[in-house]
Amino acid sequence: MDNSGPIRMPTILSRDNPRFKQWRRWATKNRERRAAGILLLDGIHLIEAFTAAGGSIDHLVVSESGLGRHEIGAWLEAHPDQAAFTLPDGMFGALAATDTPSGIVAVAKAPALPATPDLQADAVLLDGIQDPGNLGTLLRTAAASGIRQALLGAGCADPWALKTLRAGQGAQFELSIHEGVDLAGFLVAYQGSSLVTRLGDAQPLWEAPLDGPLAWIFGAEGQGVSAAVAAAADRAVFIPMPGRVESLNVAAAAAICLFEATRRRR
Repeated sequence: MDNSGPIRMPTILSRDNPRFKQWRRWATKNRERRAAGILLLDGIHLIEAFTAAGGSIDHLVVSESGLGRHEIGAWLEAHPDQAAFTLPDGMFGALAATDTPSGIVAVAKAPALPATPDLQADAVLLDGIQDPGNLGTLLRTAAASGIRQALLGAGCADPWALKTLRAGQGAQFELSIHEGVDLAGFLVAYQGSSLVTRLGDAQPLWEAPLDGPLAWIFGAEGQGVSAAVAAAADRAVFIPMPGRVESLNVAAAAAICLFEATRRRR
């Protein structure tokens, strides 16, 4: 049936509806979503970032309460020809990336796979980052600092999953993201300088040369960068911490490193 009011679209009320069941599978099973070549974009900000980057939305899913939100209503009114469906709030919650649903999810075609990584451009290399929130934040930080390519080694979370996209807030659409990369092999061929953060026999970040193309290597919270990848790096640096803490969250450490390079270049 249809909604009443200025914005009219089909409403799905049954959890047995084939469309809803497909959306639910895509929201909970990354492998099935990726096999279908689909992205789920949770929230107006991601939708706007995706379309600004040239992406095309197939259809929208909006919660009943989402229809009452100004930013969602305004977007729908500005795109009257966009196919859309509504769901009761309880059903919509099954598709959301967070416990506080945004009220709108877009179903879109995933971007094409990028070409071979650039051996002469700045890069972030992410080794075993399993937490979607950390991965999304790292990608967002890299894009904000001006880096345009990210190489993900084995064991990283899915950069296109709902939660990772939500944490990245559109950064994925500004980056060339390469997955399943042999990071050590890339570093051997890389035509710039590569840096890994660690304690011990390392140079303070503030004193390290940061000229030319840079490949920054960041590892998982617990295990850090793998031995093989760390051994392939040109230089090890550490962030001086006068406070009484042992380490920083990997996303915080990356922000300090990447924006120190940005500061130097400016």
